[in-house]
Amino acid sequence: MIDRIIACSARERGCMEIRAEMVASVGKLLVAEGASVRADEELAVLESMKMEIPVITETNGVVTRLAVAEGDTVAEGDLIAVVSTD
Repeated sequence: MIDRIIACSARERGCMEIRAEMVASVGKLLVAEGASVRADEELAVLESMKMEIPVITETNGVVTRLAVAEGDTVAEGDLIAVVSTD
């Protein structure tokens, strides 16, 4: 069973991309663009095969972009959010 997904694909110039690690639908967005977040904070909840999968950030920062909306379907590797770590 998957407890949570830490989906980080890039850390460049103070930015961290949070990406989906599986096909799922976006059940809930827990933050908005401009929100300050702390390491291990949930940004969204994905739903797949009747499971809820939290998507978390590994670092403190500010959500500079949300690339999904509630109800969207994401594929493996799709961008969910960008967190500025500067």
